Amino acid sequence: MRAQTKAIRGMNGVILCLLGISIGALTVASAWPQRRKLDEKELELAQILEQERKVIAEKEDHQAALDAMRDDQEYLELHAVDRLNLYRPGTTVYRIERQR
Repeated sequence: MRAQTKAIRGMNGVILCLLGISIGALTVASAWPQRRKLDEKELELAQILEQERKVIAEKEDHQAALDAMRDDQEYLELHAVDRLNLYRPGTTVYRIERQR
């Protein structure tokens, strides 16, 4: 009788271990796709934040140029000569074109 009890206890221990391992494996298996989706979303977020940083930097550059045009008359005149091909009569303008 004692031998049967020890055998049953041993089997119960093995079954309990297998049950624990099975539950752990199911937990990991169900979390795996979620982890993959989380990694994809983190990558997407990083790309969007990089795009946002570039847009903000470009906006700041444009704002600085706008402020310079409003506040600095010399900058505005240089910009008009360079971009709009406007110049004051009697002024000699030398233009160097870059090869593309």
